[in-house]
Amino acid sequence: MDKAELKKLQGFLRQALANEAIKVAPAKRNPDDAEVHLGERQIGAITVDDEDGDRSFAFEMKIPVERPILQDYLRRLFETDKLKIVPRGKKSDSVELNNGDDFLGVISADDPKGKSYTLQIAILDFDLDAF
Repeated sequence: MDKAELKKLQGFLRQALANEAIKVAPAKRNPDDAEVHLGERQIGAITVDDEDGDRSFAFEMKIPVERPILQDYLRRLFETDKLKIVPRGKKSDSVELNNGDDFLGVISADDPKGKSYTLQIAILDFDLDAF
């Protein structure tokens, strides 16, 4: 990823997660990937997908809490009450994360007991046009 893409991804995540303190930096191990930080803490990673000739990105963040406090945890972490958890119909192993009415991504259980979760946000190249 080049500096321009990193800056656009940072702008996208800042807007999506409603927090201006989010920073996106090149990954130390793989320059094609990026690390996502909130303050001094690394909270997630972004990988590139160039399949089918379209460039897209995948943001992934581990969430070390159980289902009953997912929404509160994310709201406290990002310091916003705009984030909300929405059920996914018949699916019980995952929920959606929204910013207001805007869909952001899917939060899936990492284990059958629901002790930890992973947030995944797909970012398409045209999502970055405004940044």
